[in-house]
Amino acid sequence: MRRAKMASPSPCPPCCGLIVIGSKVPVPLKGISVDVQVKGFVSDVSATLKYKNEEEKAVEAIFVFPMDEDSAVYSFEATIEGKTIVADLQEKKQARETYDEAISQGQQAFLLEEDESSADVFSCNVGNLPPGQEAEVTLKYVRELPIEADGAVRFVLPAVLNPRYTPEEHPVSVTATRPLVPIGDIPYTLSLSAHFKSAHGIAKIVSNCDISPVEYTDPDKTAAKVSLADGHKFQRDVELLAYYNEPNKPSVTVEAAVVSSGAATEPKPSDSLMTESIAMLNFYPSFPIEQEQTSCGEFIFVVDRSGSMECEMYYEPNAPQRIDCAKETLVLLLKSLPLGCYFNIFGFGSDFESFFTESKEYTQQSMEEAITKVNEMKADLGGTEILEPLKKIYDTAGIPDHPRQLFLFTDGEVGNTKQVIDEVARNAHNHRCFTFGIGEGASTSLIKGMARAGSGICEFISGKDRMQTKVLRALKCSLQPTVKNVSLTWSLPPGMEAIVLSKVPTAIFQGQRSIVYAQLKGKVETEAEGEVCLQYNFKQDPIKNSIRFPLKVEKVERPTIHRLAAKTLISDLESGKDSESEEVKKRILETSLQSGVISSLTAFVAVNKDTKTVVEGPPLRRDIPAPGT
Repeated sequence: MRRAKMASPSPCPPCCGLIVIGSKVPVPLKGISVDVQVKGFVSDVSATLKYKNEEEKAVEAIFVFPMDEDSAVYSFEATIEGKTIVADLQEKKQARETYDEAISQGQQAFLLEEDESSADVFSCNVGNLPPGQEAEVTLKYVRELPIEADGAVRFVLPAVLNPRYTPEEHPVSVTATRPLVPIGDIPYTLSLSAHFKSAHGIAKIVSNCDISPVEYTDPDKTAAKVSLADGHKFQRDVELLAYYNEPNKPSVTVEAAVVSSGAATEPKPSDSLMTESIAMLNFYPSFPIEQEQTSCGEFIFVVDRSGSMECEMYYEPNAPQRIDCAKETLVLLLKSLPLGCYFNIFGFGSDFESFFTESKEYTQQSMEEAITKVNEMKADLGGTEILEPLKKIYDTAGIPDHPRQLFLFTDGEVGNTKQVIDEVARNAHNHRCFTFGIGEGASTSLIKGMARAGSGICEFISGKDRMQTKVLRALKCSLQPTVKNVSLTWSLPPGMEAIVLSKVPTAIFQGQRSIVYAQLKGKVETEAEGEVCLQYNFKQDPIKNSIRFPLKVEKVERPTIHRLAAKTLISDLESGKDSESEEVKKRILETSLQSGVISSLTAFVAVNKDTKTVVEGPPLRRDIPAPGT
C-alpha cells in the first residue's frame, strides 16, 4: 500500500518523521493560496495547493495537514494541463480502490480523506505526477466561527499539526510519521486573503501574524478585507479576529432548498436534507443576573505533564513553554475559586498523580499550598495517557451538594481521541467538562469533543493575549447551575413543520451562543413569519428565549447553511453511542453523499482519464514536510 495510514504502521524509532535537510530531496508542493469569505459568523474557505514535479521520475505527493474538526469539506478538484477535474465523493473504501487502480494503470489520480484516528487530520494524495508537470488541487469548506470571551469572531487557518502520542495498543498516528523541518526551512509558501461582512458593522480586524492594513470596501464599514503580509512563514496558525459592532444578537437564517441543475449524475432523493429549506438558529440565552452563580462545587483540574508540554507555545524566539502557560492558567483559576468549594489537581503523562488523596476544602491555606505545588510542576511524566486519570476520577465518589466540574489542560497530542471522548460521555450525568487547548496545533477534535460530551465549554490558548478573559469565562460557566428540561417549540403557518437536525443544546450558559439547525418542510407563503422558542428551567424558574423570523427566502449560490447542517448531523451521528451500528453508519453515508460533505466514511477521488503520458511503474513517494521544532 502506498498510503501509510492504510497499512499497519510499525513501531517507530525516536527520530521517526524527521527529514534530513542535507538530503535535498525536492518537495513537489510549491505553494498554498487561501481565499476566505466570512459572512457574519460563518466562513467559506477555498484553499489551492500548487504542485510541480522537479524530479526525473513520476511522484506521488502525500500531504497530511490539520483542519478544524467542525469544517464541512464540500468540494475537491484538480487542475492539470489546463483541464479541471471535479472529484467524486464516494464511500471511503471505494474511493481508495478507485485511486489505487488509477495509479496502478499509470493514470493521474487525486484523493482527499479524513484520517481514521481523528476528524481534525486530513491527507491529500496527488498520484502519478510526471516529471516537469504542474498540478493544482483546490478544496473548499465551510464552518461556524466561535465568538471569543472578548466578543471577537475568531477565524483560524491551522498550520501546525503536532505529532499525536499513541498508546501502545493503538496504531501509530499518521501525524507521528510525517517529515518535519525547522521553521524557516519550509519549502513552500502561503498566501491568504480574507473578506469579512457583517450587517452591523466591523469595528476592527487583528491577527497574530503580520497582515495588511484593514481596507473597508463599503462606506458604512459593513465589509472589509485583509491579507497576509508577503513572505509569511509557516511558524504558527493564522488567527484573524474580527470585532463586530453587535456580535451577540439572536438571529435566524433561513436558506432555500437546493434545486438540482440536472448536471448531477444522480438526482438527490426527495427526503434529502438538501431538498428542503434549512434554518440556522442562533440563541444567546440570558438569565436573571442575581441568580446566575453558585459558590459550591468540586473542581478537579487535570494537567497534561507529558514531554510535549515542554515545547514552545508558538514558534518564536523566547516563546513560553506550554507547561508554563498551563500552570499560569491554573493559578489564575485557583485564585478565583469561591471559598467553601472543594478541589484537587491531577498531573498526567505515561502515569498520573494527584496533589491530594481526595478533594480538599478550598481555603486560603489550601489554595496557597496548591499554588506552591503548581509552580513546581514540570513536563516530566512521559507520554500522553489521559484515559487512566479520567477513569480514576470518575470511579471516585463525588461530594454531596458540590457538583463536579472537571477542567482539562492539554496540548491535545492524543492518538486515542474517540476513546477519551467516549469516556467523558459515559460519565456526563455526574460532571461537566471544561477544556483548554494549550499551544499551537492543539487537537480541535479532542478539546471540542470532550467539552461537548461533558456539557461544558472549550477555550484555545495560543499566547498570553486574552488568556485571563478566556479563563474567567470558563470559570463563570462552571459556577452557573445546570439548566434542565431544555426544549424547542415552533409557531409556524399551517402546513409547515420543523424537523430539528442537530441536538437541542443541553449546555446553556449566560451569554454563550447556542446554535441549532432545523429543516423546514412545507410551502412558504410570501409574507409568512415563524417563531421559535428555546425554553428550559434555570434553578426552579422557567426561562423562554423567543425569536420571530420571516420565512420567505432567497435562493443562494452556495448552500452554506445546508452544508453546515449536514456536517452537524454527521458529527452528531459519528460521536453518538451507536456510531458503530450498521444503521447509523448507513445514515452517515447517506447524509454525506446526498449533501456532498465529507465524513469519516467517505472520501473525494478524482482521476484524469485523459492523461497524455501513462506513467510506467510505481511513482516515487514524497511526503510533504511540515513545520516543526
